[in-house]
Amino acid sequence: MSQDPYQHYQSLQFKRHPNGVLELIMGAGANKSGLSTADHRMHQELADVWRDIDRDTETRAVVIRGEGKGFSGGGDLSLVEDMADDFAVRARVWREARDLVYNVINCSKPIVSAMHGPAVGAGLVAGLLADISIAAKTARIIDGHTRLGVAAGDHAAIVWPLLCGMAKAKYYLLLCEPVTGEEAERIGLVSLTVDEADLLPRAFEVADKLARGSTTAIRWTKYALNNWLRSAGPSFDASLALEFMGFAGPDVREGIASLRERRAPDYGGDAPF
Repeated sequence: MSQDPYQHYQSLQFKRHPNGVLELIMGAGANKSGLSTADHRMHQELADVWRDIDRDTETRAVVIRGEGKGFSGGGDLSLVEDMADDFAVRARVWREARDLVYNVINCSKPIVSAMHGPAVGAGLVAGLLADISIAAKTARIIDGHTRLGVAAGDHAAIVWPLLCGMAKAKYYLLLCEPVTGEEAERIGLVSLTVDEADLLPRAFEVADKLARGSTTAIRWTKYALNNWLRSAGPSFDASLALEFMGFAGPDVREGIASLRERRAPDYGGDAPF
């Protein structure tokens, strides 16, 4: 391509590998001992990047990974507070959350995720919606929405029941229980699990094989299989609306306070529903 399609991204890094494999790294410039979180910019960029990848004629397959000690650390608390306080921010982030899910699903290029350490929040959306999801055995996959005081809406309803079944989905989503990489493979939440030292080599091995395969056959197979996810679109849209309605409620403020104070939340028993 005559111009770098990713030059305007600030929170994501990109590296090109042989055979058209693109490496997407969340948390650009993150401290190696730290954990990247989705602030305003990263949340927007992670939603938009899949359109650019889809149009990138030099890319045939993608590996997405996190910088630092984990795959992704969830939403930055300042972003969560802004969503609770400001309707315009809440509406914008709702659109981004919707676009992230559908843009990953509709990206024609095969996506491989390589998850290590904590995998939470917007990064986890891409991690589990990836066509091939690979987790380190010690990875900790967590959907923390109900712990925060909002419904699990940003991807859970569209993909967890399909991957691991409704019983397991309800257990992990209602209780915010962490899922190790080994357990995630056992219940079908991820494609496979490996030792952390083998995670990136295995991810690039898979991506390279996809990149060298029949482009048309692989992309059309992905498109057809993802119709299962598209058919769950109404459930996803409802769950996302309920999640963002919760950001205007009282429970999320207690959730934020409990995280800042490093204590268990005290939500009480009252609910309007």
